[in-house]
Amino acid sequence: MAVSEFIGLDVGKARTGFARGSAEAKIAEPLQTVPTEEAIAKLKNYVESGLAGVVVGLPRSLAGSETDQTAWVRDWVDQAKKEVNTIFYWQDEALSTKIAEAKAAGGKKIKDIDSLAAAIILQDFFDTPEDMRTIC
Repeated sequence: MAVSEFIGLDVGKARTGFARGSAEAKIAEPLQTVPTEEAIAKLKNYVESGLAGVVVGLPRSLAGSETDQTAWVRDWVDQAKKEVNTIFYWQDEALSTKIAEAKAAGGKKIKDIDSLAAAIILQDFFDTPEDMRTIC
């Protein structure tokens, strides 16, 4: 991967969706979903290929407040940062899974909702001005 590429993650307690995208093209695409206990090892493989960073969806309530899931994902990222040497960014993941489910229900041949949600999170990151991005 070129250094202009990012990995997007939709981290869940059971599964983690992966997406990739180029900062130059500003297009994200779903990659795969893995069991969360394997996600850090998988992430290491991508980072070894060269990345500009990892974008992690930050879950919050619809009102924008932190939830138990927010705390869990923050803890997961803290652990990942100890093991994976790259820059991590937060991206609000509001409704990313619902949007992915709606696309799947809309007749598109989408089987992997988690990686599609990761692609939506990563696309939102690309669409956010650089000075508004938040480093983990």
